Amino acid sequence: MKFKIKLDLKNRLQNYRRVLTIAEKPTFEEFKKTARICALGIIGIGLIGFIIYIIALWAPF
Repeated sequence: MKFKIKLDLKNRLQNYRRVLTIAEKPTFEEFKKTARICALGIIGIGLIGFIIYIIALWAPF
C-alpha cells in the first residue's frame, strides 16, 4: 500500500515538473487580454447579482 502511494506521488510530481518546464511566461499583450477578460467576467457576475438583489427587494413576497 505504501509503495503504491509513493509511486502515485512520484508520478504526480513528474507530471507537474513536465508542465512547469513546458510553460512559458506570457507576453504583456497576453496578460492584458487575460486581465481584461477576467475583469469583464467579474463585472458581469456582479451586475447579475446586483440585478437579482434589486428584483428581490422589489418583489412582493
